[in-house]
Amino acid sequence: MEQARFAHLCTVMSGMHHRRAGYPFGSLVDFANDSMGHPIFSLSPLAIHTRNLLSDPRCTLVVQVPGWSGLSNARVTIFGDVYPLSAEQQEWAHKQYVAKHQQWASQQWGNFYYYRMQNISDIYFIGGFGTVAWVDVKQYETIQPDKIAVDGGEQSLKELNAIFSKPLREFMSAEGEVDDAALISVDSKGIDIRVRQGAQFNIQRLAFDVPYKVETLEEAKRALHKIIKTSSK
Repeated sequence: MEQARFAHLCTVMSGMHHRRAGYPFGSLVDFANDSMGHPIFSLSPLAIHTRNLLSDPRCTLVVQVPGWSGLSNARVTIFGDVYPLSAEQQEWAHKQYVAKHQQWASQQWGNFYYYRMQNISDIYFIGGFGTVAWVDVKQYETIQPDKIAVDGGEQSLKELNAIFSKPLREFMSAEGEVDDAALISVDSKGIDIRVRQGAQFNIQRLAFDVPYKVETLEEAKRALHKIIKTSSK
């Protein structure tokens, strides 16, 4: 949730549009989330999905891990009810957005209004082929994301790729020629790497071999240096 900037929002088509009332309506939206993992949206009053939510707050949000592709992509579907936040909460929501989207979020402040998925009724997780699970909502709301996944985000991945993309490609080539290797996510226990072999892509997990939880970019660099150094011996 912390690393994804966009997601697919599916609302129920409102009768006010005079067509396809009751049908699901999917749209791509940007979002942030609060400390409990509840999605926050910045929505235009002119958008169809906004009008749909005002008529029927039920919806789902499908969030995919950035950098992954195809049916092997890890994703989560969050079921819930979205309502507009009060005037007193708008500034708070705006700060959540700016923290995630930086300057871009402040540019749409004028005609947009903040909404929150106030009630999460269910969560369905797919980790790839054969990996599915319904997630307990209360557990989801209380768990804390890894610090390194929250801090830095895309910038941290860019820096890690600039340093380790080539060494990781050579490391992954030990079991077969790899044309490209790119870090697409990092957490306290390891990294996910998108590997390209010709026209084929797959995702591989590489665990950190350190006796502590990796929380900062510098700690991630040291852990990756250790992996590369160990493999070269």
